[in-house]
Amino acid sequence: MSNGVKSRHTQRQVSAGGVTFKKLSSSIRICLIGRRNLKDQMIWCLPKGHIEKGETFKRAALREVREETGISGTILSGLGSIRYSFFDLEDKRKIFKTVHFFLIQYVKGKLSDHDDEVEYARWFAFEKAIRLMSYEGERNVFKRAIKKIRLLK
Repeated sequence: MSNGVKSRHTQRQVSAGGVTFKKLSSSIRICLIGRRNLKDQMIWCLPKGHIEKGETFKRAALREVREETGISGTILSGLGSIRYSFFDLEDKRKIFKTVHFFLIQYVKGKLSDHDDEVEYARWFAFEKAIRLMSYEGERNVFKRAIKKIRLLK
C-alpha cells in the first residue's frame, strides 16, 4: 500500500490511529498526545501516523499508538475515517490526508515510554479530553468512540 501519491503541487497521504481508552474502577480514561505546533502552541490530538509498506490500517494504528504513547492495546472496532488538507511549508505542497481510526482498549505499557515526536502522552477523563482536542475531525471520531465505550459497560 502506498503511503502517499505525489504530484508537483499536491500529495495524498493515508494514515491510521486510535482512540485508546483504559477502564479504571470507577471511570474511563482516554489517551491523548501533546506536541507543539510551529507557533509553539500545545496541540492535543489522537495518536496517528503513516502506514508502512505492507501494513494494514489496523496494524498501523496499533504501531502508531505504541510508538507515540508507549502503550499497547487491542482493537475493539473501527471508528471510520476523517479527511482533511493542509499546506506543508517544508515541501511547499498541499497534502490531502485520510486517517482511519480504531477504538483501542489499553492492555499494557507506560505513557512515559513514548517517542521523541511527542512531547506528552496523558490520560484524561472524557470531558477534559474533548475540550483539549485541537481538531474538529478528531473530536467527531472521539464522540463516536465515547458512544461505543459506554455500550461496553
